[in-house]
Amino acid sequence: MRTVLFDLFGVIARPQSAAGKDRLVRTAGVSAPAFWDTYWALRPPYDRGGIRGPGYWRQVAASLGTHFDDHRIAELIEADICSWSAVDDTMVALIEELATQGRHLALLSNIPEELASYYQARHTWLNHFQVCAFSCRIGHAKPEPDAYRWCQQALREEPDRILFVDDRPDNVRAAEAIGIRGHLFTTSTRLREHLAQGETPR
Repeated sequence: MRTVLFDLFGVIARPQSAAGKDRLVRTAGVSAPAFWDTYWALRPPYDRGGIRGPGYWRQVAASLGTHFDDHRIAELIEADICSWSAVDDTMVALIEELATQGRHLALLSNIPEELASYYQARHTWLNHFQVCAFSCRIGHAKPEPDAYRWCQQALREEPDRILFVDDRPDNVRAAEAIGIRGHLFTTSTRLREHLAQGETPR
């Protein structure tokens, strides 16, 4: 299995941090339950690139029955990026090893433009990926089948020659539904063993 297609958050990058989430709620100045319901409900078009950060946060404010001025929106964008900014150094090391071994590497991430730009500006290990399929730039988000098909076509590989690694079962199942092999990520050690053994993913 020479081609490995990675998810970003929850695999290479850490999930959204608790401290970062608290900062977002404080910056918004609304109750946490209402904030997170709205944050996620309005997120898909932002992740797909249909709207940029200022427009997204204006929609969030309107849905919450409040108003964010330009300064508050800038603070929310910065806090949002910060909340998703931590990476797993053990996974970055594994990426470096796989690149040295000659593996073909690709990335598929549900991510808005501001966050994608942040990662590209700060993380040179992204240069190891032949394809970086950021949802905001390809117009498709997991678990939509077209997100995986876009990656397959960009990689010019048959589906069963690609191993997709993600921490969400629904995303893995969606990849497997179009013939891509899937590995449900739990730990870097387990993934390393899986790649070394070359076992058939489940």
